[in-house]
Amino acid sequence: MENRKVFLNKHNNLLQLEERIYPLVDVDTPNVFRNLFPYDEIPKIAFNDRIVPHNMPDDIWITDTTFRDGQQSRAPFTTKQIVTVYDYLHKLGGPKGIIRQSEFFLYSKKDRDAVYKCLERGYEFPEVTSWIRASKKDFELVKEIGLKETGILVSCSDYHIFYKMKMTRKQAMNHYLSVVRECLETGVAPRCHLEDITRSDIHGFVIPFCLELMKLGEDYGIPVKIRACDTMGYGVNFAGAVIPRSVQGIIYGLRTHGGVPSEMLEWHGHNDFYKAVTNSTTAWIYGASGVNCSLFGIGERTGNTPLEAMVFEYAQLKGTLDGMDTTVITELADYFTEEIGYKIPARTPFVGQNFNVTRAGIHADGLLKNEEIYNIFDTEKFLNRPVLVAVSNTSGLAGIAHWINTYYKLKDERAVDKTHPVVIKVKEWVDKEYEGGRVTVITDNELVRVIDDSCKELNVSILYDTF
Repeated sequence: MENRKVFLNKHNNLLQLEERIYPLVDVDTPNVFRNLFPYDEIPKIAFNDRIVPHNMPDDIWITDTTFRDGQQSRAPFTTKQIVTVYDYLHKLGGPKGIIRQSEFFLYSKKDRDAVYKCLERGYEFPEVTSWIRASKKDFELVKEIGLKETGILVSCSDYHIFYKMKMTRKQAMNHYLSVVRECLETGVAPRCHLEDITRSDIHGFVIPFCLELMKLGEDYGIPVKIRACDTMGYGVNFAGAVIPRSVQGIIYGLRTHGGVPSEMLEWHGHNDFYKAVTNSTTAWIYGASGVNCSLFGIGERTGNTPLEAMVFEYAQLKGTLDGMDTTVITELADYFTEEIGYKIPARTPFVGQNFNVTRAGIHADGLLKNEEIYNIFDTEKFLNRPVLVAVSNTSGLAGIAHWINTYYKLKDERAVDKTHPVVIKVKEWVDKEYEGGRVTVITDNELVRVIDDSCKELNVSILYDTF
């Protein structure tokens, strides 16, 4: 204790005692935290009420894994599709490059062709990076293509070290360090993907491993990045939860004990327990500069952290979009649906067909009076998606009026209200449909036909002169 330095913490202007150094704890048998992860029971969330401070970096950003982790869970993208989506990501990220990087496979000719074409775009952001196997041949491929950084898989839980790799912790660490050293010798910056970190011995393996990685980076003069991978989605963001499940505890440990600077640290989450977004936001708040995402959360099993979600998390935390063009999110959703053939679930936030559509009549009445009552923000401004009302047996006169105003873009004095004769006529038709046994929502085409017929019968035109 007496040999540890006392220094001034410039973040809070308080004197601080140098943190203890954690050596590797080599063990004969794996520690799989059976008390937290009993395989024949639901995993447990335990607490010790150890609280760590908020420490959000000055700069935070998003990195993309749509072309890597996203491609592992679906049919491969074509080269053209990859380049088009990459163009969209560049536009979405804005002039400050909030979407900082995008990672690619390099194994097939198609993948390499896409990398070359994306590099030809000459964009500063997203930077093109790769994900490779830990082999000299793959390192040389990265260097040959001209990439500055690559991801390397370094599994860190005893589940992987003992059961998959059949090694001890010391053997695994030495193996990983030799692989990273080979990468550094080629002049490529390694990004170490700490797989399954939320089931790892943080102080006994992860932190001592990161300390060695940071030393290697200093020795070679090339930064080594750390990606904390919540591979199974076990991370939780509850204050006082125990590690290895505590997201803030992991980030604090990596920064404070492992010596990993915020700008070299990112979080990669999975959504097995519906926590991918909140865990990623927590990683930002407690000291990681980067969060790794895929578009629409596409990824293995339950998927990754949705990139579009973190765009809006960024804006809420920073109070600004910093130039990000969020209307591109709708363009991307349309492209995935129409060109790639990916079906986005209808209730998916921001991009699902029904995300800002209401069916309840009482809600529609509120929307007709002021759309702020039931819309999360100006979705027309930020997503090119005006708030909508789906017409069904529960929509009521207000819902039909709102649908007409939205569909025909009627505003101010041109807008119809629920007393308009056309609205009443349409409501009578809708009631008859459901009285006859209909159970489905009325389609747009049906409504247009009924509105046209009602206008002719009443001799009015809602497009030009309201009744």
